[in-house]
This record gives sequence, C-alpha cells and structure tokens, in this order.
Amino acid sequence: MDKVTISKLYDKINEYSNKEVLVKGWIKTIRNSKTFGFIEVNDGSCFKNLQVIFEDNKISNYKEIAKLNVGSAIKIVGKIIITADAKQAFEINATQIEIEGECTSDYPLQKKRHTLEFLRTIPHLRSRTNTLSSAFRIRSKASYYIHEFFNKNDFVYIHTPIITSSDCEGAGEMFKITTIDYDKILSKNIEKVDYTKDFFGKEAGLTVSGQLEGETMALSFGKIYTFGPTFRAEKSNTTRHASEFWMIEPEIAFSDLKDNMKLAESMMKYVIKNILQTCPDEIEFFNKFYDNELLQKLNGIIENKFEYITYTEAINILIKSNMNFEFPVKWGNDLQTEHEKYLTEIVFKKPIFIIDYPKEIKSFYMRINDDNKTVAAMDLLVPGVGEIIGGSQREERYDILKNKMNDKGLDINEYEWYLDLRKYGGVNHAGFGLGFERLIMYLTGISNIRDVIPYPRTVGTIV
Repeated sequence: MDKVTISKLYDKINEYSNKEVLVKGWIKTIRNSKTFGFIEVNDGSCFKNLQVIFEDNKISNYKEIAKLNVGSAIKIVGKIIITADAKQAFEINATQIEIEGECTSDYPLQKKRHTLEFLRTIPHLRSRTNTLSSAFRIRSKASYYIHEFFNKNDFVYIHTPIITSSDCEGAGEMFKITTIDYDKILSKNIEKVDYTKDFFGKEAGLTVSGQLEGETMALSFGKIYTFGPTFRAEKSNTTRHASEFWMIEPEIAFSDLKDNMKLAESMMKYVIKNILQTCPDEIEFFNKFYDNELLQKLNGIIENKFEYITYTEAINILIKSNMNFEFPVKWGNDLQTEHEKYLTEIVFKKPIFIIDYPKEIKSFYMRINDDNKTVAAMDLLVPGVGEIIGGSQREERYDILKNKMNDKGLDINEYEWYLDLRKYGGVNHAGFGLGFERLIMYLTGISNIRDVIPYPRTVGTIV
C-alpha cells in the first residue's frame, strides 16, 4: 500500500472515504482512555493535523502506542471515516500502528505555546511547530510563485556569482574569501596582506548583490532575474537585518523608472494573490496569532493601485506632520523605518513608491535626474514593514557614470567591464532588489527576520 499525505487526504477526501489508507507522521498530541485513544498526527505536508482513533480491541500493541510521547514518529494503517458533524472533517480508525521512531520524554516541543526566542535556541526542531512550519511552507510557495511570475513574463533566470571581487553598493560590507593563513600573518606582525598570493590573485568576497552582473545579462537577453543568496558583513543587530539572506533582482533593458515600478507592483500582487489562494490555513493562523490585520493588509496590496511620490514630497509631508520622530527629518537625510511606517500606515494607508532621492545618499549606478540633485531611484514601502523593495533606473551615460565612480572613490580598473556596457550598445535599463525574507515577514506578520529563515545568520550568532 502506498503512503498518502495528509494534504492529499484533505484535498481529495471523497476519493478516500471508507477506504483503507497508509499514513506516516509525527505525534502532535496523544490521549489515552484505557480502551481507546486519540492521536493528532502531522506529516508536514499541510497545516492541518489528522485525528487517529486507536482502540484496544483493534490493534495488537495498544498499550505500547498509548505510552508514546509527543514527537514520536508512527506509521498508521486504517479506514477513513467522514465526520461531517465533528470539529474535524474526517478521521482514521486505525487497524495497525507501528512505531517508526520513538521520542524521549525530554522533547522540548510539548503541547504549549513556545516563545520565538526559545525556538531560536533549537533551530533543528523549531520547524515542527505551527509557526515555523507555516512560515517555511509559505516561504516555499512564495519562491515558486516568484519563479512562475518571471517565467510567465519571459524573463531569463540568471545565476550570478556568489564569490566576487566587486562591492556592488560600494559600502565595504563584504565578507572576505581567502586561503591566506591569517594566524601566520598575525604571528609575524605583517601589516599589509599581499592578496596577489591569494587564491584568486586579488581580494574577493561573498556577494552583496548580483545586480552588476545581472545588468550584463539584461543587455544580452532584454529581461533577466536572479534569485539567490547574498551576504552583508554589516553589524546591524536589528529585527530586519541578517548576514545571509536571499534576494530577487530583476533587470529590464529598454526601460525606465516607471517600467520598473510597474514590474515591482505586478510581481508583488501576483505572489500575494497566489499565496492567499494556496496557503489559506497558514494565513489564517498568522492573522489570528501574529497580526490581526494581516489579511486586510495583503488584500490591500492586491486591491489598491500603488501610489508614488517624490522624496521631496515625502519630506514635506513628514515635516508638516509635527510628529516627534526619533530621527530628524531633513532634506538630504535618508528615510528611517519610523518615517516609512508613518507614510504607509498613517498618511496613505497602502503601499507607496518613493522616487527621486538625493544623489548623495544613493549608489553610484543610479541615473542622475535633470535637476542634477536627485537620482531616478525608487523604494517600495508597505504598511507594517516599511521598505521592501529598492531599485532604480541605471546610469547608462558613460562619462557621467565614470565621473560618479571617481567621486565615490571606486577603482575604475576594477569596474572597466561595467563601463563597457555603456560603450557597446548601452541602453536605458532599470531593476530592483527584493529581500526575500522581508517579503516572508510581510506575508506572515512575523516581526523578526530570524524567524523566517530556517538557520539565521546574524551578527554574533551562527548555529
């Protein structure tokens, strides 16, 4: 007899009614009343559990099963019984239960609510809880829908390097990759490392973004996207920062900032709409226990057309609000989370793009506007999270780009290949980056990035 998943039973229960099935899973709860008992089993295929009835006169090892601890893995054979008037839609009357793997009594996930802080201390087990299993199922589905969206829109999926010699943002936040024996260097009091003797013959690190390489591909294929791991050696011990995270970065040729915003809006709506349709139990759980306005926020993304305002307009709104913000509001200062939340949650009450930021606070590759004060940058802000997407139209003019790189103190020799794109058939192009974990935070209402990654890497922590 082939094993059937619990999710398949819920999807096609009419096909299995009164039929004998084989199910395998882990015990979530178990109750024993001398001659019969109830087991709640979950196999990880869906949010819902399966109720198993086991009776002393039907299974030969009743006493052995009744003594099992929560967390034990079992194999059940039995008949599916429809229970239309009960809390659960159906149950399985066991005719055979075998122990696949016993669980000791010190199992840390007993039937009670555990704090997310406690669960972070047991990352190897926390995916068995309702919260983390739901978050990771949504993470899996969201990943699928992102790929599906870009495939349906004729984008080419590109794998950009994880090991690179270029710091895309110019912020110096790269983790270094080396084969040099630093202990030997320190013991000899050598002040400067000779990277010409290193593995790659120069300094190398883990990528902070695949954007620059993505641009080269966009200028070959027209429309590309990357979806892979990125790394930041930034000592930001906040609920929104991680040292290792995943990024989605599309790049579109023959396009400007408005095309970029249109793409970002379409992608967000596509992913959220499909998550609401395919993960209703998980979304309901998060709406009940983590964010009572989650459903309203997600539907608001789908139903509303995103607004866009300039950075200057945003600054004026914030100044006129007379709010006592922790961080000062001034033209030329970057917007902080408290400013972003005020704009999305108090003023507009929906997602908004903020465009045309001061050139001094944005990266070298962003296109300078005609006012020579701002760049064609965009940030998508959403209620509850703040910034979720950042992007720009790229500077396609060779001389202007080169001057900007010199102003930023970048080594032109290291970026000669990037400048070549402007010499050899360069065109208007644009793109953005979406931090995948921030999207999952938005989809679940979970407020800490550490709880939407199976094994989070943050400053001072690696498990």
